[in-house]
Parts: sequence; C-alpha cells; structure tokens
Amino acid sequence: MTIFKEKVQEEFLTTAEAKELLSDVEQERALDEDREMRYELARAIEHVNQFATLEAEESRELVEQLLELDKVDEQTAYKIADILPQDRDELRAVYAQERYTLSGEELDDILNVVAKYV
Repeated sequence: MTIFKEKVQEEFLTTAEAKELLSDVEQERALDEDREMRYELARAIEHVNQFATLEAEESRELVEQLLELDKVDEQTAYKIADILPQDRDELRAVYAQERYTLSGEELDDILNVVAKYV
C-alpha cells in the first residue's frame, strides 16, 4: 500500500520574505516560555538571517520586475532574487538546468534589473 501526499497549495517566497515570516514565529515562541524552539526552526531562522540581503518589499519588487522579462518564469525569478547574481557566469548557473540558453543581451537585461537592488 502506497500513501501519496497531495500538494494542496504552493507559494514561492524569497529568502527575505521567509526571514520576515520566521522572525514573527521567533518572537511568538520567545513570549511563550514553555515552548522550546525545534532544531529545524532554529536552523531555518539562522539560515535566513545569514543569507537574506534585501528587505522583503525590495525582493518582491525585484521578482515582479524579473517576471516582466522574457525567459524568466516564476520559479527562476525567485531563485535570482535569492542569489542576486553579479555576472553572466553566476546567472548562467541559475539557468543550467533549463533546456534553453539565454543570449548575452537577455543575460544583460536580467543583470541590469538585479543591479538596481544590489
């Protein structure tokens, strides 16, 4: 017998948005002395504090601007917003699993949008 889990809902978040949500959870847990923070939650909070460079609003704006460009889908836009690639090689690494390659002009368009937020 196999048990399958159904995906009910899926929503992408940038690391900055996750940091904002996890900080609310952290504050909520800090107020309740009887409730310990699980290891996974503590590690997740540590991770977002270390790697979130933009504010949540800035990262959302960046994703929206990236989605306006051709060849940038939703998942890739969030990945770019988290990584903030600085050059073509870093950006090509994001697109390494895709079945298509971007031209130099398309790469530069994406990098110009990212440069506004770095």
